[in-house]
Amino acid sequence: MQTEQIKSLVIDALEDLKAQNITVLDVRGRTSVTDWMIIATGTSNRHVTAVAANVEEKAKHAGLRPNGTEGRAAADWVLIDLIDVVVHVMTDQSRHFYDLERLWGEPGAETGQSEA
Repeated sequence: MQTEQIKSLVIDALEDLKAQNITVLDVRGRTSVTDWMIIATGTSNRHVTAVAANVEEKAKHAGLRPNGTEGRAAADWVLIDLIDVVVHVMTDQSRHFYDLERLWGEPGAETGQSEA
């Protein structure tokens, strides 16, 4: 599956369960770990867990096997590693505290609910 298709699949899965403030960051050339980061906010720990589970389910249904998932127990920040795309689903408090957009973003980062 091509990276653009993975990004679209992830965004669709996030939007399916009403994740908020979806942001897509192009980190190619800034890290060797991944090419894209997609960050989304859940309204509660339970919502974060449900949204992350939906991303995993949709990825597996499409034939993708996540390289790993971290943070399910705490559920304030769940990371799903899809190799070329890393997904961060966070509570609003965690998102503001860690501010990944500031750390990894740059002017021109794609943001919004309908990015694909």
